[in-house]
Amino acid sequence: MQHPNIVEFQVTGDYGLFTDPMTKVGGEKCTYQVPTYEALKGVLSSIYWKPTLIWFIDKVRIMNPIQTEVKGIRPIKYNGGNNDLAYYTYLKNCRYQVQAHFEWNMNRPELEQDRNENKHHNIAKRMIKKGGRRDIFLGARECQGYVEPCIFGEDEGHYDNISELSFGLMYHGITYPDEAYNDETQCKLTVNLWKPKMENGIITFLRPEECPYHKTLHDMQMKVFDAAENNFSGLKEFGEVY
Repeated sequence: MQHPNIVEFQVTGDYGLFTDPMTKVGGEKCTYQVPTYEALKGVLSSIYWKPTLIWFIDKVRIMNPIQTEVKGIRPIKYNGGNNDLAYYTYLKNCRYQVQAHFEWNMNRPELEQDRNENKHHNIAKRMIKKGGRRDIFLGARECQGYVEPCIFGEDEGHYDNISELSFGLMYHGITYPDEAYNDETQCKLTVNLWKPKMENGIITFLRPEECPYHKTLHDMQMKVFDAAENNFSGLKEFGEVY
């Protein structure tokens, strides 16, 4: 890569649900206090994504006080019967500044001709200005989010003067086969865990391969994008398909 390809944006929403997997056992969900790496990566992928690149979340800045609200929810029982009452704990009045960058997906050599830094960076910035290509949500589909450009570090954040705040062991994200970073993650679905720390309102994320804890969930094959599958029209952009 010749350029840093950094993007900065602010994401806001009335509610967020960044579920702690440990709270799913009883059918009820409780949010983490801060957004996860995977959730923010999902926001950015909804803004702009192509299989040619991988988004890396560098930092998130917590702008508003961390507050929660409990709601009674009736999840749909798809196998019949009356719906149960469950209590979900949401974050409310969410506002985050995010800094991220993209790198080429080296697991996709067939898309090498699509590796144009200026093109992808400019499209990503335009999509941020337009609010994203797809719906934005904060951890769960019912938590609608909104994105807009920002300068990371501008404005006053609630935790700017708090030197350090730790959140214990947290889910970081999932590494899918097409984003494998070593032999152990090839053709595997791998979950990554870490212990985040907020310093003056900012959490600096580790890269997935830098997380101290990894667990392989199961085998999984990488999705193929090619003309035979007819599942990626972007190949036509650089003349491989006519």
